[in-house]
Amino acid sequence: MSLSKPTASHNGETADITLKVAAVPFDTQWADVSRNIDNASATLDRIEPGTDIVVFPELFTTGFIVDPQLLDEIAEPCDGRTMRWAAAMARKYNFAIAGSFLARHNGEYLNTAFFIEPSGKATFYDKRHLFCLSPEARLYGQGHNEMPVVSFRGWNVAMIICYDLRFPVWCRNDSQRYDIMLVPANWPTARGFAWHHLLVARAIENQTPWVGADRSGSDDYGNYDGLAEIVDAMGKTVAQPSPGNPGATLYAVFSKNQLNRYRGKLPVGADADSFSIIPKSPLSAPRTDMLE
Repeated sequence: MSLSKPTASHNGETADITLKVAAVPFDTQWADVSRNIDNASATLDRIEPGTDIVVFPELFTTGFIVDPQLLDEIAEPCDGRTMRWAAAMARKYNFAIAGSFLARHNGEYLNTAFFIEPSGKATFYDKRHLFCLSPEARLYGQGHNEMPVVSFRGWNVAMIICYDLRFPVWCRNDSQRYDIMLVPANWPTARGFAWHHLLVARAIENQTPWVGADRSGSDDYGNYDGLAEIVDAMGKTVAQPSPGNPGATLYAVFSKNQLNRYRGKLPVGADADSFSIIPKSPLSAPRTDMLE
């Protein structure tokens, strides 16, 4: 039984809805889609019962490809191999799967996050903020989607990608639109201090749990071990890897009633300034699709 189903109510509260999430610090193998999908399948087969959402890292089926020829060879459509696999796994295990993959859409290479439900409904988000110190900003297209918020098992689930974490206005939880944030990432250990404190700050200021699914292992750009982290709405770390096992899957269970009580006791949103982002170019709604 999914832990997201209502549990008994207490003290006059509505029946609680809990959500069990898993963050996978996946060791991505460079440009090897087949091996990465095989390894991800094995990981999913070991996920704990009752899990509702499993979050993989950024570009977990390819790694951060910046070679133009490899980009052309490996990039795939949003109904391609990665998404067909993810749809089949979500249906098989009855949980949602999130992560990002190297997509080709409208003639551009995109770093595209996905949230695929057991029903086959997929929501996509193209990375908005491209890292200026890497070839990403030159080779990948910038996303022009709004930050997605998906209603799933009684929770409003939002999603960004890695570097987006540095931009608080983009992640702003105005009117408490979302209840939990998923962050697939490829964030190097060398900048781990910033990663941890940004996750904590975003959780505190938005009064929302944040699930940081950073990769493990290494590539030509550095090491990634040990940064995956799940933070609650008060900014407390509730799950992170042990020093000797940086690739272990992290789990946390969150209570909707506890979240609402916390927000009610400390309603900082009522004191927040009201403003809207006016981007240089219009933002479109996140893309959705139904995958078999």
